[in-house]
Amino acid sequence: MSGTSSLAVEGAQGAGAQPTVEIRLPADGAYASVLRTLAAGLAARLDFTMEDIEDLRMVVSEAASLVLDQAAADTVLTCTFDLSQTDRLSLEISTDTTAPASADYENFGWQVLAVLAEDAAIETSATRFSVRATVLSAIERDAGA
Repeated sequence: MSGTSSLAVEGAQGAGAQPTVEIRLPADGAYASVLRTLAAGLAARLDFTMEDIEDLRMVVSEAASLVLDQAAADTVLTCTFDLSQTDRLSLEISTDTTAPASADYENFGWQVLAVLAEDAAIETSATRFSVRATVLSAIERDAGA
């Protein structure tokens, strides 16, 4: 990690703005707890149960781990949370890479993430690696059963 680092958080503002929160921070595992804490706070705002919040924290942890493994040196990790629906929280964690990476669907972290998330995907390009996931609230899961 370089000698200087920055942390930026942005939220959508204004009439008609989509309720999203974006955080950009150094692509370093030391900042994973910041993402987990932010996710938990946002889920609590949506009235997720404690179990849902813990599931979301694990999804964020595993997604961040997958992305950090592909991060280029001294790059930024970007995480966007979509709060547009009260029964689910969608997120995308991404970073720049130095070489094209392939999705490893056999990775244990991916397996955990895929079980806990309603929808999950890995997207890769020559210079970018990202993981998307959506976690439903217990209310939505129970209504769908």
